[in-house]
Amino acid sequence: MFDDIILPTDYIANTEKTLKYDYERTVNYLKHTLMGDPEVDQMLEECASLERADMQRFIHAGMEQDESVLLDAPAVIREFFKGLETPPDWFDREATRPGIRSFHRNSPLILGGMVGGVLVEGFATNISKSFFLTGRIRDQGVRRLKQNNRHMLEIFLPGGLDRQGDGFKLSVRIRLVHAQVRRLLAMSRDWDHEAWGVPVSAAHCGWALSAFSARLLYHSMRLGARFSPEERASFMHVWRYSGYLMGIPESILLEDEEDALKLFNVGLMCEPPPGLESVVMANALVNAAPLVIGQSDPAQRRGLAKYVYHVSSALIGKEMARDLRYPRHQTFGVLPLFRMDVRYKRLMGKLFPKRAASMRSSDFTGLLGASAYDDVGISYATPDQAHAEESSFW
Repeated sequence: MFDDIILPTDYIANTEKTLKYDYERTVNYLKHTLMGDPEVDQMLEECASLERADMQRFIHAGMEQDESVLLDAPAVIREFFKGLETPPDWFDREATRPGIRSFHRNSPLILGGMVGGVLVEGFATNISKSFFLTGRIRDQGVRRLKQNNRHMLEIFLPGGLDRQGDGFKLSVRIRLVHAQVRRLLAMSRDWDHEAWGVPVSAAHCGWALSAFSARLLYHSMRLGARFSPEERASFMHVWRYSGYLMGIPESILLEDEEDALKLFNVGLMCEPPPGLESVVMANALVNAAPLVIGQSDPAQRRGLAKYVYHVSSALIGKEMARDLRYPRHQTFGVLPLFRMDVRYKRLMGKLFPKRAASMRSSDFTGLLGASAYDDVGISYATPDQAHAEESSFW
């Protein structure tokens, strides 16, 4: 089974029970802990001698399809962008429409499910190691969360995943950032290859996509969001194509909601128990959430963070909340009360259409405000140091 590879030691303890649960997916997940993104990893290696400014110029030219500048780029960069021009056969633009509509109808609840559920669950795994070591959430947490929100918003805008769409470009940008972080951490003395495998591995990227899609549907519906079967399938289709653009190998790229949930469960079972990095990152995330929506008053920030802890504890469950050293909360009735409030607002919207239109406008404006939009447009800069405090701004 694993004769040809040496498993990262952090995963050995859970291997036997996870193999009994789902043999094929477990083997696939564990093998991908030793894999990155071969194409882009090789591209960055071949371009290592380029000046940072030149690399950014060529990446910008590739994203914006500026052939005059790309002519001077290394062949490996030109080939990379050429490969992005044709989407895979399975991608259907028309199939994204129901998912886009449902995203905007449910956007506040989706955002809540992301911050209080999905991202926290992600930090309960070894994914937290790379974030902790780079300091991305600790030092630049608000910007990181806003970048995450912007990517999600852009892929769910009409035309966002077209070749010139910002959702397309931001998905590819994430691929390049992941590869650069992988390269920097691989050269860092802080990264324990024997215990953790490859930094920002294909296993973690594939698992994270299953969380951002299928698990996000689950959490947002627990908060009161509504999706038809067609909308759920479409929501997954949007994320699947974004994941493809992010460089997730098709060998671990989700196929549909059912497949993604199975991958999520297997990955969570394979991962070791939350460590100190998980505790730090999850709590930093919750405390950064009020700043993301522009709440700067210290007292109100503390109150909102306390509420986020309350809802998040209900979403992730008592065991994980305890492992992440959340403040102790009584979670009985939290989600039913939350859903009751959602139903009340939905009813008021039906009774008072003008108010409903105002609320929809406010929801979209709020989502924009919680997303990172730079005056210069999309920046294609990537980190040049493993640690955020030492890296140039990106």
